[in-house]
Amino acid sequence: MIKKVEMRVLSSQQIAKDTTEVILENKYISENAVPGQFIHILLEGRTLRRPISIADIDQENKTITILFKKLGSGTEQLSTVSSGTTLDVLGPNGNGFNTDLQEGTTVLLIGGGIGVPPMYALGKEYKERNVNVVSVLGFQSREHVFYEEKFQELGKTIIVTDDGSYGKKGFVTNVLNQVGDFDHYYSCGPAPMLKAVTSELKGKPGSISLEERMGCGVGACFACVLPTKTEKGYKKICCDGPVFNAMEVVL
Repeated sequence: MIKKVEMRVLSSQQIAKDTTEVILENKYISENAVPGQFIHILLEGRTLRRPISIADIDQENKTITILFKKLGSGTEQLSTVSSGTTLDVLGPNGNGFNTDLQEGTTVLLIGGGIGVPPMYALGKEYKERNVNVVSVLGFQSREHVFYEEKFQELGKTIIVTDDGSYGKKGFVTNVLNQVGDFDHYYSCGPAPMLKAVTSELKGKPGSISLEERMGCGVGACFACVLPTKTEKGYKKICCDGPVFNAMEVVL
């Protein structure tokens, strides 16, 4: 159930070029959020909230972690919040990942840029359940890479950069032939990347998480609809997603 809550900022730091990590405290959100969901943050002086994916959930300490890229004045403002600040938040929003794979199976996580954070929350949960985790993470350049060590703790991790300044050069799809067998793949990132991934892995079971600008974040405004391959026509990313079956939507 989505609730309007106040979340206290415990820390905020830049962890890569244009990328900020913020740890937020709230008992309700931390106890009810699942990997793949997001929170909707209202910033002072702004009309629309900002949807930010959840990168980590710590129920013991009643916190969640969010990571975001500074793409405009709103996220620029969010990157300046200081410890002790309280934020007006709706959450947890959307439908998260289906995590019903059994112990001993293998999952492939494919994240691109700011689509990497929700992959970490998912991989961490699977690791705790003794599911094998393989990750392929794509970034623009060495300066943009983050959470590499955290993913390596989960399992085999391949880093790819557009310019080849770190890891392997190219796109995430260029290294998918190096990951071996897996039972299910999960991916989040820009739409062109997701389109390429679903095409490359066509026929394999998979789930994708879509990033989109949103208005209300609760399905009332129809600002984030996308076409599907079913007779139902369109679905709303904010409440029907952001996670969908990889073959369900039209990218």
